[in-house]
Amino acid sequence: MKLSDFDFDLPEGLIATRPARPRSSARLLLAEGGAMADRHVFDLPSILRPGDLLVLNDTKVIPARLTGSRTRQTGQGEVTAKIEVTLLEPAADGWRALAKPLRKLRAGEVIRFGEALSAEVAEIGEAELRLRFDATGDAFDAALGQVGAMPLPPYIAAQRAPDAQDHQDYQTVWAARQGAVAAPTASLHFDEDLLKALAARGVGFTHVTLHVGAGTFLPVKVEDVTTHRMHAEWGEVSPEAAAAITAAKAEGRRVIPVGTTALRLIESAAVADGRVEPFRQTTDIFIYPGHHFRVTDGLMTNFHLPKSTLLMLVSALMGAEKIKEIYAHAVNERYRFFSYGDASLLIP
Repeated sequence: MKLSDFDFDLPEGLIATRPARPRSSARLLLAEGGAMADRHVFDLPSILRPGDLLVLNDTKVIPARLTGSRTRQTGQGEVTAKIEVTLLEPAADGWRALAKPLRKLRAGEVIRFGEALSAEVAEIGEAELRLRFDATGDAFDAALGQVGAMPLPPYIAAQRAPDAQDHQDYQTVWAARQGAVAAPTASLHFDEDLLKALAARGVGFTHVTLHVGAGTFLPVKVEDVTTHRMHAEWGEVSPEAAAAITAAKAEGRRVIPVGTTALRLIESAAVADGRVEPFRQTTDIFIYPGHHFRVTDGLMTNFHLPKSTLLMLVSALMGAEKIKEIYAHAVNERYRFFSYGDASLLIP
């Protein structure tokens, strides 16, 4: 199974840099069995069945992108330099982070992110560093909200800088548990009116948590994709969520995760066909063609990058040839791609 098997041509003009407004007005490519139909996200109540269970990721994106400065005494006097920092995840006594330029930093230096927040460089590694901030808990969260920017994906950040609107756009309406540095983007299409309409239709919901990490944007660098090592992300399936998913499967109702993050988590927590147990740990599950899905009956997801692990995941669900047809249709019909783009509902 070669990396080149998951490549396709994508016109740059189809990469969305802003979401549809309202959220549920985004287009939806419905692929069910062998058929495809062009719909909209607001059509979901007429597409889904009463009793379907949507699995929603309730992670909350933190404003993890920081611009700071460090000051150092030199023979020519005091010199101040700009530092770009992206937080990755909490670590023992601090935060793991990326920094540009990393090589010019020294352990013990202080980086100031305005008046609200500063951090000491506690440790420097080959590709990242550990920062020890001068605030913790609620005080840290409040300060980060003042000085941080939303960590937009590289393909958006390359075209424009994050702004205040992204604090709302790059967050789901049900976000509850802080810790992600990337959004579960299929969920960005839902608004309160759509959730009410789905509930009225008899569609059920359960929440799980997967804190999406920056590793989701890492490219696959091996030609034999089966040798790729996935990054690890922390997730939790509560006893209530595990019971809801297991009950739905036992009753013959469909379980449809919203987003690849929710899918990867429930497949990690599955202990047998149709049965999920509580789960609270990291997962590095890599789903590619040949994977046996234990609980997933369908998937709502955005359109993914060429040669990405997420394209491999949807190829596993629908079949590689079918995904090629779906993506060719999406390109021809000028669907909008990636995090702020349109959606697909994939039901094998």
